[in-house]
Amino acid sequence: MKYALNTLLDDIHSLQEIIVFLHNNVEKIEEEKKSLQQNHDHILQEKIKTDAELATVRLKLDHVLEQFKLSKQRQFGRSSEKDLIQYDIFDEAGVTLPIEAQEDVADETEVITYERKKNAGKSKRKALPDYLPREVKTYDIPEDEKTCDCCGSEKTCFGKEISEQLKVIPPQIVVISHQRLKYCCKPCEGEISIAPKPALFLPKSMADASLVAYTIILKYVDHLPLYRQEHIWARNKIELPRNTTCAWVMKSATLCEPLVNVMRLELIKSGYVQADETPTQVLNEPKRKNTQKSYMWVYRKAIGAPLILYEYQETREAKHPKRFLAGFTGRLQTDAYSGYDWSDEMPGVVHLACMTHGRRPFAELQKLAKKSKGLAYQALEIIGVLYHIEAQIKDKTVEEKYQIRQEQAKPQLEKLQAWLLKHVSQAPPKGKLGQAMRYLINHWQKLIRYMDDGQLHIDNNAIENDIRPFALGKKNWLFYGNPRGAKAGAIFYSLLITAKANRLNEHAYLTFVFNRIRACRTEDDYRKLLPGYLTAEESKQLALK
Repeated sequence: MKYALNTLLDDIHSLQEIIVFLHNNVEKIEEEKKSLQQNHDHILQEKIKTDAELATVRLKLDHVLEQFKLSKQRQFGRSSEKDLIQYDIFDEAGVTLPIEAQEDVADETEVITYERKKNAGKSKRKALPDYLPREVKTYDIPEDEKTCDCCGSEKTCFGKEISEQLKVIPPQIVVISHQRLKYCCKPCEGEISIAPKPALFLPKSMADASLVAYTIILKYVDHLPLYRQEHIWARNKIELPRNTTCAWVMKSATLCEPLVNVMRLELIKSGYVQADETPTQVLNEPKRKNTQKSYMWVYRKAIGAPLILYEYQETREAKHPKRFLAGFTGRLQTDAYSGYDWSDEMPGVVHLACMTHGRRPFAELQKLAKKSKGLAYQALEIIGVLYHIEAQIKDKTVEEKYQIRQEQAKPQLEKLQAWLLKHVSQAPPKGKLGQAMRYLINHWQKLIRYMDDGQLHIDNNAIENDIRPFALGKKNWLFYGNPRGAKAGAIFYSLLITAKANRLNEHAYLTFVFNRIRACRTEDDYRKLLPGYLTAEESKQLALK
């Protein structure tokens, strides 16, 4: 639209057209501006949404990378959580062997000297035990060297140099021939008299109690499945088929079941129990696939002579520990698995948590971080002081432990709590560090309950140590063939790990039990077979040398 400027002042109609045109264009521009603003707002919202999604993806990526690194660490890294804030770690190529180990593998080069005190302060190999039988071999010099070359006098023997080696003799089987003498009266051919039959552990079996115990030790302590034992015996020209030894194991478990029931009664009345569980594989369970996990639940009497009980169950449901510990009152210490939450509502039961489970995620993160000293390192330092205090007071009385904890551990716990509240907001909630911090915060009251009594422990480490032999064993035998075998395994792990915890020779203790269990009639009879009820003489005979 074009107009001559000099005519516009006199042309009202044109001016009106211009005004209408401008008005329409202003409205159009306003609409375009509004549309552009809407587009801008939409783009801005999309950007915010994209940024949020990108941040979420980055968090997920960081989480996946963290889990991948942790998985690699668990599979290939060092498993020990000790000395994580010390970094003097070398591989085998850089390790200097102890002197006694160097001597043990060194080639012999005999150098005779007469210098005194040359080896003063030198580390020596530990002497072989005195109770082992000795096979003495004496070496003498030739007769012509027994005369002095200088004066012709006969040399005098003034001593001897002794070195000892260990020799192994394959297991010996001794046949015990039970011969019962019979008597009769020849003149009248009356009644025949015969010596009474001895009480044997397995009367109709060819196995003595010691051989049955040895078979069980090889299976459950040394982790040798019965088919491997069969091959070992065959090497020594002894035929012991696995179906025979399996029958021994199952019958022995049946005979020992009342003893384990008495162990449970002792556990229930102890007042302080630690509990944990570990997966296992059991085949041929009713209405279950062979690929499904089963569980060994483990319980430890944590006051007095230790008692450790294993119980096989098909699942990890809370009903199993609740039923097993029915009637228990006192302190129950577990990890944070929800299967133990029922104890929070049980009258007379005080639930304690485990500080090691709170410390472990920080330890795993520090293994990845190596020498960097971030938040995981700080947490380990603070918790490390608590464990240092526990190490210092382990031999103190209950009263002394309580007092020292109040004076030294309480301020450290307050420091840890303040540190957690300060830093928890800095860690991603789904990250390992954030989860570790929230674990401590969420279970704080249960974690610090060990402060209430000098008898209580800071963690569940003792029962985790009780589970290790089982965990090592299942790497060898892989699975139980059926539920009955799993129940037998639970019985023998209960007896053998209890013996070990009380520093008893497992084979000697199990043989002792087998030789006496047939005569047991009452709970007190069975109770006398438990480590805490042995006589002083029995404890001495069964103790580790």
